[in-house]
Amino acid sequence: MDYSYSFLILLLPLISFIIVGLAGMKMSHKVAGLIGTTSLGLVTALSYYTAFAYFTADRVNDVFRTIVPYNFTWLPLGALHFDIGILLDPISVMMLIVISTVSFMVHIYSFGYMHGEKGFQRYYAYLSLFTMSMLGLVLATNIFQMYLFWELVGVSSYLLIGFYYPTHSAVAASKKAFIVTRFADLFFLIGILLFGYYTQSFSFSFAGDIVMGQGAEPFITADVAKAVAAGGFIIPTALVLMFIGGAGKSAMFPLHIWLPDAMEGPTPVSALIHAATMVVAGVFQIARMFPLWVGYAPDQMSIVVVIGAFTAFYAAAVACAQSDIKRVLAFSTISQIAFMMVALGVSMPGHHGEILDNHAQLGYMASMFHLFTHAMFKACLFLGAGCIIHAVHSNEMSVMGGLRKYMPVTHITFLISCLAIAGIPFFSGFSSKDEIISACFAYSPLCGWWMTGVAAMTAFYMFRLYYGIFWGTENKEAHAAHTPHEAPMTMTLPLIILCIITVGVGIYTTLAGFLGWGGSFGSFVTASGKDYTIHFDTKIALTSTIIAICAIALATYIYKGEKQPVADRLYKMFPRLHRAAYKRFYMDEVWMFVTHKIIFRFFSRPIAWFDRHCVDGTFNFMAWGANEAGESLRPWQSGDVRQYAVWFLTGSVALALILLAI
Repeated sequence: MDYSYSFLILLLPLISFIIVGLAGMKMSHKVAGLIGTTSLGLVTALSYYTAFAYFTADRVNDVFRTIVPYNFTWLPLGALHFDIGILLDPISVMMLIVISTVSFMVHIYSFGYMHGEKGFQRYYAYLSLFTMSMLGLVLATNIFQMYLFWELVGVSSYLLIGFYYPTHSAVAASKKAFIVTRFADLFFLIGILLFGYYTQSFSFSFAGDIVMGQGAEPFITADVAKAVAAGGFIIPTALVLMFIGGAGKSAMFPLHIWLPDAMEGPTPVSALIHAATMVVAGVFQIARMFPLWVGYAPDQMSIVVVIGAFTAFYAAAVACAQSDIKRVLAFSTISQIAFMMVALGVSMPGHHGEILDNHAQLGYMASMFHLFTHAMFKACLFLGAGCIIHAVHSNEMSVMGGLRKYMPVTHITFLISCLAIAGIPFFSGFSSKDEIISACFAYSPLCGWWMTGVAAMTAFYMFRLYYGIFWGTENKEAHAAHTPHEAPMTMTLPLIILCIITVGVGIYTTLAGFLGWGGSFGSFVTASGKDYTIHFDTKIALTSTIIAICAIALATYIYKGEKQPVADRLYKMFPRLHRAAYKRFYMDEVWMFVTHKIIFRFFSRPIAWFDRHCVDGTFNFMAWGANEAGESLRPWQSGDVRQYAVWFLTGSVALALILLAI
């Protein structure tokens, strides 16, 4: 199969960004939006065609081949060089589907949501740049190219989060996201440099045969033996440093503080950031370098497990107390990304001579599977939240309640997505989350029960959100001032499409997992590249389902009615706990204390004093000295010929006397 067209997947959104970005203000809103949406439609078609061609192609030894249609040297540095290219393997092709699908839905949805907004053209230009950056990240042929597009994703998110720049909170949120992720990315860069210095390569460790396209320059294979010889801690250290960068991008504790504030951007941007791009970049980074983790840093994978497990619980606890619907979904995203991290972390190497046994296969596959399913139903939830905000002009649940009779399509699609994220059978989230929990139990019973508890909390807070929006007490005063209504077709159509994917994938994978059918997600994306047939552990599946149903029943009992006496009673019993959870357990205040009271006071101020008084003072003294020397010598260059003659004669006489004296 010839994949020479694959460069268009990156080129089309780049061209859209350039055209709309430079000439957008001379276009109508409709034309600018059509250019962006059409380019993404073509990218989506190319992505689906690539996926079909790739996954139906012949395998080598039952393993999907790694194909590099393009690769060329960008910056030669002797034996070590930076390459730019396109790499197709199971996870990159899967990510093409995820990114293009969700981005295309967001482009369509934005026609209705952003209608009449000032800066509409600028918004679509930023969307194209964001999508191109994420596509370049997942198609990267080497770590340095991944880092290049990684930073472009950060810049794009900064522009989109701060889209409403006249609003102070939006500017603050965009700066916060940019600074926190840049801080984490510093560690990523240090890890890349360590890895490149000791292995003399920036290339990934690939599984299966690599097929280089015509004219593609081969990249240098990493010499891990050099790293091991230099010290067994080099590759583990480099990978942990890279993980810190991934933890910042994927909002893992304690670097999660930027993501809730990122809700200041337009709601479709929230869907794009949370569902298919940016926050899953950290998960993709670990999955991409998974062979290195398993082969050279298996002990360090426990760091990923611990941070992921704690983040999942922390975010779920905070989500239970939030009143802003977008912030509930934001902390839900943090928790679900942590599920994916844990699944990768528990994918320990085999203990029977195999590097990738069924245990490692299960965790890796489950993580990528959950990435895929979560992208669809979380995008649907965020876009549904946009429809709700569009109808009631507020993010607060107190203004909502009883909206099911006003917004039937949004209500049904939101309910389906809630059932999916809660892990109910025949919805896509059940299959992927159950496999993660099975992998956790295989790793450690404590980890398995911990993640089962977090899954129960997920079901609880999502149905707390659902009942608070569509049932509960209707705010008749607010609704009388502005009667809610269903969103236009441009906004509801993406919801319907994403729900169809969620239900369709859920029905097939649930039946396949219980009946042992092939052709499920494990037939396409696995750690070893070979088929992995999903088989549910009946005990774990039954237990997690019962616990999820009990959590939903509890949320129904507390929040479905027009009044919530149980919730009011619990609030009165535990006001401090509720306040702490609502304030995100004061993590923002902790970071403010650390930065202002410690870093600024004990590091930044002394450095600033040294810079002003020592560095600046030294150069100021040199400048003053040069100026004074010039002032002293200036009278000698007066232009008066008589004065020059006097100096000449004086000097001559003095020189003659000196010579006579000698």
